Amino acid sequence: MFFVACSRVSSVTCGIFRGLKGELQKTVLTMFLRFSRSAALFLFVAAVGSNAEERPNVLMIVADDLGWSDVGWHRGLAKTPRMDALVGEGVELDRHYVQPVCTPTRTALMSGRYPGRFGPHPLAPSNLRAMPLGTCTVASALQSKGYFTAMAGKWHLGGLSEWGPNQYGFMKSYGSLTGAADPWTHKYRQGPLEDTWHRDAQRIDEEGNATELVAAEAMRFIGEKREPWFVYVPFHAVHTPVDAPAEYKKLYEGVVFDKDPERQDSRLRLAAMVSQLDAKIGQLVDTLEQTGQRQNTLIIFTSDNGGIESLKNAYVGNVAHSPLNSENDPLRGQKATLYEGGTRVCAFVNWPAKLKPRKHTAPIHAVDWFPTIASLAGFEPKEDLHWDGLNQWPALSGTAPADTERAIYIAMKNGQSLHQGEWKLIRTGKSTELFHLSEDPYEKQECAKEQPTVASRMLRALDAHLSLDNPTLPEDLKGHHP
Repeated sequence: MFFVACSRVSSVTCGIFRGLKGELQKTVLTMFLRFSRSAALFLFVAAVGSNAEERPNVLMIVADDLGWSDVGWHRGLAKTPRMDALVGEGVELDRHYVQPVCTPTRTALMSGRYPGRFGPHPLAPSNLRAMPLGTCTVASALQSKGYFTAMAGKWHLGGLSEWGPNQYGFMKSYGSLTGAADPWTHKYRQGPLEDTWHRDAQRIDEEGNATELVAAEAMRFIGEKREPWFVYVPFHAVHTPVDAPAEYKKLYEGVVFDKDPERQDSRLRLAAMVSQLDAKIGQLVDTLEQTGQRQNTLIIFTSDNGGIESLKNAYVGNVAHSPLNSENDPLRGQKATLYEGGTRVCAFVNWPAKLKPRKHTAPIHAVDWFPTIASLAGFEPKEDLHWDGLNQWPALSGTAPADTERAIYIAMKNGQSLHQGEWKLIRTGKSTELFHLSEDPYEKQECAKEQPTVASRMLRALDAHLSLDNPTLPEDLKGHHP
């Protein structure tokens, strides 16, 4: 009878108790226990208290090829008022690192491991299956804890349906499987993978702008309120082909980006696409507000790599080339390089109920998100998942100091870099470069010869990480050319 009665206790009363925070909640609980002579009341309070810390919803948003200076909060070229507000109200991640290109970063996000651990193929943009089937991902881990898991956007971790998101823990999926999609035709490059637009691994054809469609699908997932949930939204924007609806181009009427008409049009399309991305992220936040889920939702935003400054359009459609595209200034380098412009990206986290506004300056890497989210969701692996990432929640929430000395290893097919403390080492082929990032954040002064002891130490640490990578393509992928 007691448990039946408890189940009928006013949800308002329970909600008030759950709403109390920290020491206040402990004080109320102590008072109940001290003055109550009823064992039933004791059990009731304990039952309510045990559920006081609810697991958050997680909205993970990934932009594609977004440059450091493309956004408003870096005083960049595009208007991004909604993201600027999220940064101002949340934690700006000033040194958030990723891999230099897309497939490797997405592998790191999903697995918590550096991509080279799975073989040489995830170290470059690839439509091969990046991770073995059965790999524990952040999605499958959260699903095991009762989360609804869904994805809308660009997968790029396997171009065949049998390698798609539904095979890696996503209960619902939508978007493209390959490395890009024309914003209007939704097509990839000519060939067998030209058309991979899908819903739950079933090919579909739709009309409409890709960014608009992806955002609409994500809003539907959020609006269903299947809490707790994990919704992963890897937008195609602002990857080539670069274009956006006319309404976003109108935001830049009268703005002269370049005197050359072709370059002016190129930069205008890029700025419009960034603003469209910003507007869609704003709509996702609005959906959280309208459905009463804002306070219990952790929002994570990152780009998969730095911006690319100019490129030609090789995808099926009618979008023009992009001779003047993203900006990464003042960072050196761009996408597909190991310099900061390729690997240090625009990023933030926002959770009004838990995170106070500030700038977090300690290094974080994409591999950290799986362990961090797992800790918040109460997921404890039954076996060693060999995470390279660390749980960053104590540092982000301010309950523990950040580890500023942790090593961050970034590899691509033709080179590697290692960050540790104030130093960064880059090795490409036989060339080695050392930078003192605390004094030279824009990598203008190479100092390996002036600091041989540091360079030698960093090389040993780099080689130790490299030795953990798998240099061999998995047998079952040999002969595949998707």
